[in-house]
Amino acid sequence: MTERKGPLAGVTVIELAHIMAGPVCGMMLADMGADVIKVEKLPGGDDSRRMVPPTVDGESAAYMMMNRNKRGIALDLKTEGGKAVLRRLLASADVAVENYRMGTMEKLGFGEAALKALNPRLVYCAISGFGRSGPLADQGGFDLIAQGMSGLMSITGEGPGRPPVKVGAPVTDITAGLLAAMGVLAALVERNRTGEGQGVDTSLFEAGIVHTYWQSAIRFATGNDPGPMGSAHPLNAPYQAFPTADGWINIGAANQNNWLRLLDAIGAAHLKDDPRFADNASRMAHLAALEPVLSDIFRARPTAEWLALLERAGVPAGPVLSIGEMHDHPHTIARDMVVEVDHARVGPTRAIGLPVKFSRTPGSVETGAPTLGQHSRAILAEHGFDEAAIDRLFAEKAVA
Repeated sequence: MTERKGPLAGVTVIELAHIMAGPVCGMMLADMGADVIKVEKLPGGDDSRRMVPPTVDGESAAYMMMNRNKRGIALDLKTEGGKAVLRRLLASADVAVENYRMGTMEKLGFGEAALKALNPRLVYCAISGFGRSGPLADQGGFDLIAQGMSGLMSITGEGPGRPPVKVGAPVTDITAGLLAAMGVLAALVERNRTGEGQGVDTSLFEAGIVHTYWQSAIRFATGNDPGPMGSAHPLNAPYQAFPTADGWINIGAANQNNWLRLLDAIGAAHLKDDPRFADNASRMAHLAALEPVLSDIFRARPTAEWLALLERAGVPAGPVLSIGEMHDHPHTIARDMVVEVDHARVGPTRAIGLPVKFSRTPGSVETGAPTLGQHSRAILAEHGFDEAAIDRLFAEKAVA
């Protein structure tokens, strides 16, 4: 095993997760230096291996994106041999991450209580659709369902009366993975004080709810449910996208100073005297009138001209980029947010980089996603299985 770098170097994580939320958590921990051993089921492995197209030379692009920097072992947990291997992995691990439906790990003999008896220092992180308590604890979870039930889809879309729209990215899956990683790190800090591990429990449902902070504040304060506003902000204006001669531009002139600078920059100083737009409260009350006025102005020039002009004026603004344009943007590249990793079968591939930078112990993306069972033999050997025992496990099809 190559020596890991980063602030989590020396931490071992057993990832019993599939598709997205759990793998996001594992990926973040791996990028920060943890040795993440991904345990895939037999037969077939992680279900994201079958989320095709697209593929890269036959390998699932979705699987490759979520599982770089990890090592892989494939186990049949319906066999005693597979369970024995997992038990040994967990006995010496620092963290276990799983996102199975509630009760699955208990049926296999690896519930939180059993693992606490096996390894009292283990941090056990469970990610699910609705959490491990409450009336929906037994219900399976998917991003679309969580976005609807968390209120997100009621505030996303073009405006009142339009069909509900989900956020384009699987935001509850991704956010649940980030919250789980945050919880794991907090539990490791606490373990350093007490020597004892603990359970970490988060869900897609809660991951959706945390994105409603502003809209929940409105509901708590007024008793009214805010609805979709397109790209506009529920509390500040103008803070949204406007059409230009060749695309779209986002304008962040939310506070009064930026509003006044914006008017000078775009040659609309006359709007300073319009009582409908005198302050933020007035602009929010008359947003339906403000939007077409500013849209007509911005349509007169291409995006690049507006961006140069607004930058000189000190007005927050930015283009609306496609995914490909974002990948190629100089700032994306400078921040190492698109990186190249070597995959064992297909060679160099591109991935999204680590979004957290460390001054003294930087994390890194070093290896591509494992092929199914790529590191099985090495991981078994590291955990005390001799060559004969390893051969027996393969012969029994407990390991692949």
